[in-house]
Amino acid sequence: MSSHIKTIFIAAAVSLVVSAVSFFGFAAFVQIQGLDLKNFGTGKYLQEKPTVKEPQIIEKYVPQTTQEQKIVDIVKQAQDAVVSVIASKDLPIVEQYYTDPFQGFGFPNDLFGGGLQIPQYRQKGTQKQEVSSGTGFVISSDGLILTNKHVVSEEDAEFTVLANDGKKYPAKVLAKDPVQDIAVLKIEKKNLAVLTIGDSDTIATGQTVIAIGNALGEFRNTVSVGVISGLRRTITAQGGGTSETLEDLIQTDAAINPGNSGGPLLNLNGQVIGINTAMTQAAQNIGFALPINKAKKDVAQVKKTGKITYPFLGVRYVILDADTAKKNNLTVDYGALVARGETSTDFAVTPGSPADIAGIVENDIILEADGTKITKDNPLAKIIQARNVGDTLTLKVLHKGAEKTLKVTLSERK
Repeated sequence: MSSHIKTIFIAAAVSLVVSAVSFFGFAAFVQIQGLDLKNFGTGKYLQEKPTVKEPQIIEKYVPQTTQEQKIVDIVKQAQDAVVSVIASKDLPIVEQYYTDPFQGFGFPNDLFGGGLQIPQYRQKGTQKQEVSSGTGFVISSDGLILTNKHVVSEEDAEFTVLANDGKKYPAKVLAKDPVQDIAVLKIEKKNLAVLTIGDSDTIATGQTVIAIGNALGEFRNTVSVGVISGLRRTITAQGGGTSETLEDLIQTDAAINPGNSGGPLLNLNGQVIGINTAMTQAAQNIGFALPINKAKKDVAQVKKTGKITYPFLGVRYVILDADTAKKNNLTVDYGALVARGETSTDFAVTPGSPADIAGIVENDIILEADGTKITKDNPLAKIIQARNVGDTLTLKVLHKGAEKTLKVTLSERK
């Protein structure tokens, strides 16, 4: 074979190899790009093979810390014992109708373009409607429920307890505390889940707490978590046209919204240490709860006598401290200074009261009660509330610079 023919043969072989490589490369490109060779140049693409999606597995949430696990467990255990308390009343149904004020006066009907129609309103029967709602919690398996007094303050209202499972039960108000914002209700139901009552005298600022309640009267068993922000707070609570001074409260930053009133404030042992009572609208995350120990005596009285009674001494007073003692040039910086109020009817000593009978007068300073010194942290009212109607109290009194001891028998507060 001549050299010229060999050259031609080699060139042809190389050309064939290049063409083959180009063809297979182009085919791979077409496959990668999804081009349809039958419709090449038309912009059509091969259909993609359907992607088979694996079923999505939603994993159950796992608490990340021991404390978080505790909170989750406590909420699960407590939620069936927390209830909504709903007040309903028969309210008038008002309907609108129209009248012609000139009808019967002889005016033609088309004087005002077919008659002048003036809207009027009239009552058309009554309808039971919800007027307020709050929260409560079960404290005995036979249906005793604790809540706030202001939750059941609607006169002539019917009260219904809505359980966590959606069932409704008529509720009877057994008793209202005449001093504290506490009420005891009863429903006719057995074997109920209950909350364990704790000890509010052992709580501390900074400890974690859980609030559960019927937030905004709409979101049942809403849970919020916070800490105890302060102890022994005094506030003036307003609502429903009334004003009330509440003392010795627990302050917390756990959210307490309208509708949460009467719900439990729990510790991390799942025990009730407070009854959620009030919130401030001037700031965020400032709520207040009544210490649960204030309700223990009420519950015991209701179980025993069916009512709540309070012992009564009959004095109006101001607690002394170093500042007030210095300002008024007093010889002692503790005790309860017996003083009249701002109006002529705000007597320092109530006429006919146990204090009046014992001989206590205005400007006396009650230093001790049953040997306990009276201070801001241990006021006279707290000492009296721990006693019962009919108990005898021994008072050390500073009268015109001289100390004397008096005995008084507490009567029932009316």
